[in-house]
Amino acid sequence: MDIMYVDKDSGRMEMKNTKTAIIWLSLAHLFADVYSGFLNPIMPFIAAKLGFSMAIATVVISISHICSSMMQPIFGFFADNILKRFFIFWGLILASLFIPLTPAAPNIQTLLLFMILGSLGGSFFHPQAMGFVNYFAGKECPTTMGVFMSMGSLGFAFGPLLAALITQVLGLDMISYTSIFGLLLAAMMFFFVPKLSKIEKKPCHKAFIKSFKDILGNRQMNYLILIAMMKSLVTNSSCILLPFLWKSMNCSPFYIGFALFLFVFAGAIGSFLSPHAERIFGSKPVIYFSMWATFPMMILFGFIHKSHPSLALCVFFIIGFTTMLAQPVTMVWAQRILPEYKSIVAGFINGFCVGVIALCMSVLGSIAQKFGIMNVLIVLSIIPAVSSYFVRYLKDTEKV
Repeated sequence: MDIMYVDKDSGRMEMKNTKTAIIWLSLAHLFADVYSGFLNPIMPFIAAKLGFSMAIATVVISISHICSSMMQPIFGFFADNILKRFFIFWGLILASLFIPLTPAAPNIQTLLLFMILGSLGGSFFHPQAMGFVNYFAGKECPTTMGVFMSMGSLGFAFGPLLAALITQVLGLDMISYTSIFGLLLAAMMFFFVPKLSKIEKKPCHKAFIKSFKDILGNRQMNYLILIAMMKSLVTNSSCILLPFLWKSMNCSPFYIGFALFLFVFAGAIGSFLSPHAERIFGSKPVIYFSMWATFPMMILFGFIHKSHPSLALCVFFIIGFTTMLAQPVTMVWAQRILPEYKSIVAGFINGFCVGVIALCMSVLGSIAQKFGIMNVLIVLSIIPAVSSYFVRYLKDTEKV
């Protein structure tokens, strides 16, 4: 569906405003995920400052991920039933205001409060933003979604680098001043992202229980949710656990931030190239490769991360690329299956799956502390490879 506006002077249909809206939504995605990326590299240093262990720190981060992820399908439901931009604006405002305040928290209770409020911002923003992108992109949805998601990955890549650089050069508490950039962008979006009410009829109200039954009762959606969950298992466990491994090796905050930057930046490249790979090889091969390739790479990383750290970073870069390569393919496939639930589906694929893994991470922190971080990561990378078996049951998108 192409969404157009009528130029009042010429009477011609124009696409200019929709393209502008996509640009601003992508910029907002970049900034929202920059703030989300702040937490992983600096958490070992916040833990040292407030005096709690890695096991507790993983629980704290897990709570943050649960708040930013598990609630996304619910907020997606409300976003699908309104045409206002409420969740996009307030999502960016909450994320940009409260996440930068976390390093300045005087105790763990305040830290949790700031993290929960900031993380809810991400939960607000993502489902409605992805629903809007789907509306505005029309027939160009696969390519546009790839660009939109790669912008988020870029933000999540630069977030650790920026937070680590500020921490090392200016000090942990100075991160709080970065809030101003997100707040300014939220104000700009008010003028440049149009209301859907100008171009869409008011949607038929969808019953809450029926919506979730339609989604969770769809076997194809269940397979896609499983696939998204398995990819999230690798990315989340790597981003949360490896900073503690590097800190134990006496790596600087900047080194940790740079390593996470490489990982997620590679994922951004993967997301950007995903639609092109899909056109050349097909959807299923891209997903198969994404789920299988991580396992041998993680084993190699485990063998060389101490003896050849520079080479290990190159391998870590490849892991990020392969893991996130299938992300846009999975999202667009899911939205095509149930197009009437664009925002809720986005909430499940982009959010709920991450939240489920975050619940697991609250336990995995203690396991990693006992059995070793690298051992746990290698075992975890086997699970997506085995789960790729279910890709065979996915129907081709053109047949959905």
